[in-house]
Amino acid sequence: MVAKRTTGKVTKKPAAKKPAQPAKKTAAKKSAAKKAAAPAKRTAARVSPIRGMPIDEYLATRVTGWIAGVTRRLVALVKETAPDSDVTIKWGQPVFELNGPFAFVKPAKAHVSFGFWRGLELSDPKNLLGGTGDRMGHLELTSPDALDEAALAALVAQAAKLNREKGNPTKRG
Repeated sequence: MVAKRTTGKVTKKPAAKKPAQPAKKTAAKKSAAKKAAAPAKRTAARVSPIRGMPIDEYLATRVTGWIAGVTRRLVALVKETAPDSDVTIKWGQPVFELNGPFAFVKPAKAHVSFGFWRGLELSDPKNLLGGTGDRMGHLELTSPDALDEAALAALVAQAAKLNREKGNPTKRG
């Protein structure tokens, strides 16, 4: 008896058909879909939640410790030196205005910055002011002892005078 040889071929069953997949989105369609899902652009500028807060409330609720003491002294110094100026909370900090902003106080964790919009135009014989901008100058007070009230009062008087003469420093032209 002769045995028949098998060829060893395995016959494959046809692959089961997968359910139809939706066509992939092209890059342009994806981009358009993202734009449609994106929120509308803001038309109004973001405003600090403390903008317009009275200065006494700001000093009572936003600063503590020696930083609060120095900030209070600076506010009093500006009010005394430029009594016709106003102090408002703008850009998250007290800003002193007289025909536009002329000075600001910015309390931080470890220092208090006190600056001037026209800092580079001020006569600063003690070289207190620093900064890398083309107009503004500021100093950083790192302790209550660093406050030279006489020198700062002279800078405040100059800054207020420049604003009276030249107008708002934020308006270029």
